[in-house]
Amino acid sequence: MAVGKNIRTYFQGTWHDGDVSVMRAADHGAWLGSTVFDGARFVNGLAPDLWAHCARVNRSAEALMLRPTVTTEEMVQIVWEGLGAYAEGAAVYIRPMYWGVGGDKTAIVPSEEQTGFAICLEEIPMAPESATTTLGRTRFRRPVMEDAVVNAKAGCLYPNNARMLAEVHARGFGNALVADAMGNVAESATANVFMVKDGVTFTPIANGTFLSGITRARHIANMRADGMEVHEAVLSFADFEAADEVFLSGNMSKVTPVTAFEDVSYQVGPVTRRVRELYWDWAKTTG
Repeated sequence: MAVGKNIRTYFQGTWHDGDVSVMRAADHGAWLGSTVFDGARFVNGLAPDLWAHCARVNRSAEALMLRPTVTTEEMVQIVWEGLGAYAEGAAVYIRPMYWGVGGDKTAIVPSEEQTGFAICLEEIPMAPESATTTLGRTRFRRPVMEDAVVNAKAGCLYPNNARMLAEVHARGFGNALVADAMGNVAESATANVFMVKDGVTFTPIANGTFLSGITRARHIANMRADGMEVHEAVLSFADFEAADEVFLSGNMSKVTPVTAFEDVSYQVGPVTRRVRELYWDWAKTTG
């Protein structure tokens, strides 16, 4: 089920209006889960880091043993063609995706002979700046490379995220703060996470258990260019309990302030507000 409206679908070389069916029952992606996707945003006529998101979906395909069939440059051009049907002020979620069609002689390994490709555009409003969330603990953890294809933005990883969310939603929290295999903080169930202590910003070091996000990297670069101190580090849950500010970083909302982690409360502080300002200032200068 779509979460947005005014959907457009690129499939088999052309744009279609509406949520078009693209996968068959016998496709490898349908019954064996070989799907990858990425997400970018179109907001106020801007599509920040669109090239980076299109490049990453090709890397994700290769990680899942799929053969990418559209170059990054071609994909960017196709997306801009599709966005031409939307009003300049529309907020659109941009989702390119690949999936396996056939398999090898075992049926398990996806065949390189054919790869499904589509782009879905969905009009989804940006969250208001006043939007916040809360975090709870979950017993579910992020996998490691030996367990799952964690170097891809793959659909098969998301059932684990879903049970994290279901567990914390049942206790009244908006999202989950998730540990890696060693018990250190990795990210939230849906986005990367930052914390601030005494004016210094920290984020979990990318250790291969979670995607080090494109928007995460953009925030780090923007903060450092602004003279702010930010570190990638091994962080514990106790570090977050002692934090002054916490915020999430993801493509869908860019910056989401966190107001509580379990029974610890936070204010929406100056660093969180500045990170949001820096992001949109950067986006306006890059188009």
